Amino acid sequence: MISTTGTVCPYCGWPDDAEPFQMVSRHGTATGSTVWTRCGCGSLQVRAVDDRGARIVSRSRPADVPWSPAGQ
Repeated sequence: MISTTGTVCPYCGWPDDAEPFQMVSRHGTATGSTVWTRCGCGSLQVRAVDDRGARIVSRSRPADVPWSPAGQ
């Protein structure tokens, strides 16, 4: 999967376009697909994949990272 964001996971620092990540599910859309993946640290990610590549459009924090208003 080719990432067009060039970003890293804010929780573990692993590059978004690097293995390992676990594919949870893939769903076809009118323009490509939506892929749900899980980073090695446990963060769940939603990737929009089309002819331009893959972009992470949403990301959760890992289950063991507590929510904090300061992190917003």
